[in-house]
Amino acid sequence: MTRVSLAALARDLLALARAADTGRIATTVHGGCDRSLRQTLMALRQGEHIHEHPGEVTVHVLHGRLRLVAGRDMWEGQPGDLLVMPERRHRMEAVQDCAFLFTTAR
Repeated sequence: MTRVSLAALARDLLALARAADTGRIATTVHGGCDRSLRQTLMALRQGEHIHEHPGEVTVHVLHGRLRLVAGRDMWEGQPGDLLVMPERRHRMEAVQDCAFLFTTAR
């Protein structure tokens, strides 16, 4: 069994994202290319965004606020929210510095 403190990891990644030129950072906490489930902890500095392609994805917001944009649709997430991504191209924008657990399945 592996145990990971998502709260501690989110704090560490937020500090790194704030200092990074790109304003973002990510690390895989479970799974990978050889597994059907992959969980990645991501941190974005306020104003930064990432684009994602369609697929089965959830985002669990751990810190801050983020906005999910898919076409004309838009949703905001805050700590504790679980967002189920639409199965079309979408973008996640950091409304505030934020950290979230990004889960994908193949």
